[in-house]
Amino acid sequence: MLAKRDSLVALLTMCATLAIVTPGQSEKPLMGSSIFDWTAIEAKPTKVGSTRKFFQAPTATLDELECHVTTLNPGETPHPPHKHPDEEVIIVKEGTVEAMVNGQMKRVGPGSVIFQASNQMHTIRNVGQTAAVYHVIKWNSPGMLKDKTKQ
Repeated sequence: MLAKRDSLVALLTMCATLAIVTPGQSEKPLMGSSIFDWTAIEAKPTKVGSTRKFFQAPTATLDELECHVTTLNPGETPHPPHKHPDEEVIIVKEGTVEAMVNGQMKRVGPGSVIFQASNQMHTIRNVGQTAAVYHVIKWNSPGMLKDKTKQ
């Protein structure tokens, strides 16, 4: 027959084991080489157009790598000017956008690339007559996600 002390020790051991094992199980697996077919990614409607989420996962060298494509209706902006520690690259696929870079609005079209540096105010707006489509690639270097939870 088990004594209360033995039951308590068993319970504490089980809790300690779960505390160690559970965080490792909740981490996302590393993304390896992959292909993401445009036609296989669902376009989800937003208030200002739509978005296609291709991936958001850790890689061998980054805590997180994200890629999504935004379709922005004429005259719309996805968000007011803001900043964050992530860096991002925007590649304009279709349409004409105006992007804030270094405090100035610059107009660019298809094939243009916009780099938004860490902690710099930025925004983007469709200034054309048709939908603007652009790819966004963002990343978090090692340790950046931990820093975000402290903010």
